[in-house]
Amino acid sequence: MSDLLNLQPIDYLMIGHITQDLTPQGPALGGTASYAALTARAFGLRVGIVTSCRADLNLEIFDGVTVLRKNAEQNSTFINTHTPTGRIQHIKGVAETITLADIPAVWRDTPVVHLGPIVHEIANDLADAFPHAIMGVTPQGWLRIWNEDGLVSYKRWEEAAAVLIHAKVVIMSIEDVQGDEDVVSEFAGLVPVLVVTEGSAGCRVYWNGDLRNFRPPHVVEVDPVGAGDVFATSFFIRFQVTRDPWESARFATLLAANSVTRKTLDGVPTKEEVNQFMTEIVEMKAL
Repeated sequence: MSDLLNLQPIDYLMIGHITQDLTPQGPALGGTASYAALTARAFGLRVGIVTSCRADLNLEIFDGVTVLRKNAEQNSTFINTHTPTGRIQHIKGVAETITLADIPAVWRDTPVVHLGPIVHEIANDLADAFPHAIMGVTPQGWLRIWNEDGLVSYKRWEEAAAVLIHAKVVIMSIEDVQGDEDVVSEFAGLVPVLVVTEGSAGCRVYWNGDLRNFRPPHVVEVDPVGAGDVFATSFFIRFQVTRDPWESARFATLLAANSVTRKTLDGVPTKEEVNQFMTEIVEMKAL
């Protein structure tokens, strides 16, 4: 846990659980918080995470990122199984709920705040605690429920309006809502910008009553895990600079497509890749 008395302002605040996923190769860090924080770090931003996990979980990979850890008896733990018909998830542990009291005052004016729940771990009142921020939400953790065996399934989010009314951008996968277009329409009516990602098909962006589709370049997919988080983080960061969701989507689509060519957290973009794709987008816009 970082020293609260010496905390400095940051540029990107990630709120959500760092997970310890169980993989065939052994335990591995995961969760939106991991992918998002490391992606934001690649942009050269000052990044902070507010999370909850066991005190003995090794977080050395987050060198250069300020991590505030709310100690828990267990880590949020997933088993992800990829099948031809989609991903099957099991939850084997859930850490503590993150509340407004866990957010230090010096971080409440952060320019970009990302709410990235994975197991309903973020208290709803956090959504209106950052009135001056670009509030980005990836709501997948509010769109799932699990049974006594930990098997995850889709659940309609009854409290969506109370949270999303405070968001500037919401990014979700069509898989998160099992293809339910009624939910897409509902969310599009609640937020200024809604992005629906569709895996290898790219994404669609709803803004000011307009809808545009963005297709990724063809790549050889090695591992899709985390690509949505890389996309969301890249979109939020670019949107904070440009306020242009079309440009933000083009840029985020390139980085996300590149991320699936490597496994797990190795798919997080490097600083060089961020600069490369930024250059491509700027040149594309100039044409």
